[in-house]
Amino acid sequence: MNKTTIFGTIKILLFLALVFVISCKSNETSTDAFKPDVVLQWNEKIMELAIEKDGLLTLNGVRTEAMTNVAVHNALNAIKPTYTFYKYSGNQPKANPIVASSQAAFEVAKLSFPESESELKNLLDKFIKNIPDGESKKLGIELGKKTASEILKIRNSDSWDGEADYTWHPMAPGVYAEFNEHSGTPEGFIFGSGWAAATPFMLSSQHQFRSPAPPEINSQDYTKAFNEVKDYGSTESKVRTKDQSHYAMWWKDFVEKSHNRLARELIIKEGLNLWEATRLMALLNMTAYDAYINVFDNKFHYNHWRPYTAIRWASNDGNPDTEEDKKWNNLHKHTYAFPSYPSAHGTASSAAMRVLSYTLGTGDEYTFTMTTEEVESAGPFSEKVKMDPPSRSFNSFSEAGFEASISRIYLGIHFRYDSDEGHRLGNAIGDYANENFLTELEVDKK
Repeated sequence: MNKTTIFGTIKILLFLALVFVISCKSNETSTDAFKPDVVLQWNEKIMELAIEKDGLLTLNGVRTEAMTNVAVHNALNAIKPTYTFYKYSGNQPKANPIVASSQAAFEVAKLSFPESESELKNLLDKFIKNIPDGESKKLGIELGKKTASEILKIRNSDSWDGEADYTWHPMAPGVYAEFNEHSGTPEGFIFGSGWAAATPFMLSSQHQFRSPAPPEINSQDYTKAFNEVKDYGSTESKVRTKDQSHYAMWWKDFVEKSHNRLARELIIKEGLNLWEATRLMALLNMTAYDAYINVFDNKFHYNHWRPYTAIRWASNDGNPDTEEDKKWNNLHKHTYAFPSYPSAHGTASSAAMRVLSYTLGTGDEYTFTMTTEEVESAGPFSEKVKMDPPSRSFNSFSEAGFEASISRIYLGIHFRYDSDEGHRLGNAIGDYANENFLTELEVDKK
């Protein structure tokens, strides 16, 4: 064989190799080609059903959102590896991403809301009925069912709806006491003790992040916090500003409702693709769930009293610098029936905001507007009141998380140290989630 023939053969082989590479790449799934509509609509539907079912007074809604988005996340990354899996491994590049996503969401949601299965089936059909039958669709259905089955198996005995024992303690300084006349709950009722025993999604234990103890009742720090909530959190406060009164009420919306709503809006605003949006939703809801578990474990560990009790019983607290007011009431004339320290709302809000700052790809410094049209006037299922204005704007996610935390002071249901620790704890949980779960793979994005 002469040199001309050899070079000619080499050129042909190189050309064929190039054609093969181009052909393979053309068959690869391009993540940017898929918009987030499927995950956004399933997120909204699940939250809607959760609100209808129990008013978000259980962990069912945020747990279902977490499991659903994890199942979808695992399915998508089995098709096109972009982020690390959550307790799963698989490879199915030929599966249709829309089919796999919607099938996975349906399989999880129907177990949480069996009474709404036909409604969920309609949403499933909306996304897959117009996709032609064939191997890709078949593999998508199989993959969605598989990833849903795996996460449901993992969470099967996670005690999300369990009840933990609670022992009431004699009335004493700093000790949580019953005030059922103010909480509107039956005598002897306490909320959330079972949450402290539920299994987290990401944390190694319910008490992975243990808060430091609250201030001693006879300390200057306690006295300062006592006087602040007494003055700023009272029904007819003379020092609380109009804006503080507004955001005290405005932030009452449950974290899983308000932050999922915000996430849907920001996903659209920032143009995230299906992979990015699903990873955000999965991490957001796992983090909110774990934040609730961790903060309630702290609450029942310290069993700290609420301002309503502290102010009305101050003559018995052993602190000569606190003054009792037996007629004191807070802004919305209601107190939630579980211990005060740390703030659960501050913890979950700050954790969720930390995740948004990370998964949107914007960092913490980011200008956004958040809207809440109405909230309950007092306790759960009370009459709704319209928010005027319905929106608040922020220059960073940490600013929003902090405002959510301190809003509880002006509502009159938390001490300053409850709110500060909730914000710190939430940030720690959010950072832990961001750094250790669903992290970006070092792969060439197409």
